[in-house]
Amino acid sequence: MIIKIYMSILILLITLSVTSQENLYTSYTIPANLKEKANAVIRSDDVHISLKSSSEMYITKKRIVTVFNKGGNDDVDAYVYYDNNVKIKTLEALVFDNFGNEIKKIKKNSFKDVSAVDGGTLYSDSRVKYLEYTPIEYPYTIEFTSEVVNNNTAFIHSFIPINGYYVSVEKSTYTIEFPEDIIIRTKEKNFETLDLQKETLPGKIKYEVKNIQAVKPEEYSPAYVNMSPKVLVASKQFTLEGVHTQVENWNDFGKWMYHDLIKNTYDLPASTINMIQDLVKDEPNDVAKAKKIYQYVQDKTRYISVQVGIGGWKPFNASEVDKLGYGDCKALTNYTMSLLKAAGVKSNYTVVYAGKSQRSLEKDFAAMQGNHVILNIPQEDKEDIWLECTSQKLPFGFIGDFTDDRDVLVITPEGGKIQHTKKYKTEESVQQIKGNYSISNNGAIEAKVNINSKGIQYDDKYWLETETERDLDKHYKKRWGYINTIKISSMHITNNKETIEFVEDVSFQATNYSKKIGDRMLLTLNALNRNTDIPDRYRNRKHPLKIRRGFKDIDEVEIKLPQDYKVESKPNNKTIENKFGSYKSEVAVKDESTLVYKREFTINDGEFPKEDYEAFRAFYKEVNKQDNAKVALIKK
Repeated sequence: MIIKIYMSILILLITLSVTSQENLYTSYTIPANLKEKANAVIRSDDVHISLKSSSEMYITKKRIVTVFNKGGNDDVDAYVYYDNNVKIKTLEALVFDNFGNEIKKIKKNSFKDVSAVDGGTLYSDSRVKYLEYTPIEYPYTIEFTSEVVNNNTAFIHSFIPINGYYVSVEKSTYTIEFPEDIIIRTKEKNFETLDLQKETLPGKIKYEVKNIQAVKPEEYSPAYVNMSPKVLVASKQFTLEGVHTQVENWNDFGKWMYHDLIKNTYDLPASTINMIQDLVKDEPNDVAKAKKIYQYVQDKTRYISVQVGIGGWKPFNASEVDKLGYGDCKALTNYTMSLLKAAGVKSNYTVVYAGKSQRSLEKDFAAMQGNHVILNIPQEDKEDIWLECTSQKLPFGFIGDFTDDRDVLVITPEGGKIQHTKKYKTEESVQQIKGNYSISNNGAIEAKVNINSKGIQYDDKYWLETETERDLDKHYKKRWGYINTIKISSMHITNNKETIEFVEDVSFQATNYSKKIGDRMLLTLNALNRNTDIPDRYRNRKHPLKIRRGFKDIDEVEIKLPQDYKVESKPNNKTIENKFGSYKSEVAVKDESTLVYKREFTINDGEFPKEDYEAFRAFYKEVNKQDNAKVALIKK
């Protein structure tokens, strides 16, 4: 007891003896509510941007982070990107122990210096300096300071006070200063529950936010990037690699990209133009021509990233790709567009945020956005066609979950316009199973199954085409992991790119599938497509329920009963319908030795209030229960 009192007094004396600035370096001064669920707490994060002109920008950062455990190390965010146009003026880190004592000073030359791109990049001038620090003990605090000067002003840092889970924020500020001939635009998002302070003065805008509590990730939530608080910032006048422009809306932005970055890259040699025209001369329409040209590109080229200077946004000339046979997303998209142009088929270069999160470009905030490029082929009386030009495997007109269902920027000679990419509807994303299995007198199972997948369910599986036999075997054993001692007998897959269907024919067997109890045998009917997923439970859910993509499963399975057994009892037919989807199952007696099991399971996409999550979870629990329904057999 005396020791506890002594330690409390000691901690209090330490806290009182340090200055208010030093208080940021010890975890003892962090409010209790900010420690909850937090691997780290951002004590102070100050970003100051000074726009000297439309072609010169200084970015100064000072960030103090207290880290409680290994999971919080990444929240230090002590790194700086640089290239030929971004120069590092200052880079330093100070490390403090839990009492706020400085224990290490790390200078610029001690930061790790590596390429900022992965091995798929052919060449790049983009590099990153980052802090690699292994703590002696937790908690510890790091103060990170940096200053860089950037000749490109097209990308202005957004104000993002928090960008992940399990991290709290004590205070975060953002200031941008600019000359009177520069117009700065801002857009504030997702600050509804936070006290965002904003100060606007001539030539200066400042934001401040305090006391943001850490949150945990939750299943079936919107992507974090779509929920996180942020202020988007852009300058009407900016420079990219010496190319100056003024942009106020997406139409202006598209005009600039087309005329300054794309227009002069359509330089196919005459021999290639003649070859392409000859290739498609017998095709009946533009879509058929485009399909043939897309296949030509897939056969001829491969994807390699290139990120040097304006190459981060400007595509290689089509003649270079034609000669070399490789390029990044910009180059391959532009090359495909050039070939289509040679054949008289109209198409449009399109900027997109790629990834499964379905992140959209901001409709009402024109700025440098996106991380990928695809191709748009406009259709007058149908849905537009979208092409992923970096893939050698995807069927024509299929983009899958990498770029589906989101707002993108389509660039035309007349300007840019926001359009929405293909949304794969629930009724399009169908998996259909037709199969049969037999049960022996000792409870072993022998099964044959045909699986046909379309839409997003095709996207989930087409990659299996290039797997080795060994990896396929592992895949199917994992897929039917609820069956013990499973042995895959045969596997045959067909990827029909014409109809965009993926077909699997698989046979397997397993011992002891059904459970024997005296003269009875319990047989779980659903052997081929059992739902094993039950969403996690949350006592106090924070986020809305988001189902990104819907799907439908349709199963019909014939079951041969063991020769010495007959049906004693079977489950009742079941139907469930709600706003999340539906479930139907039925089992019919075809004859005394044969049952027919039918099942349909549908999940609808959509966003629902957080209060609906428990009902959604209950739906999945009931589906899981029904998928484990058993028929009781008894010896004849």
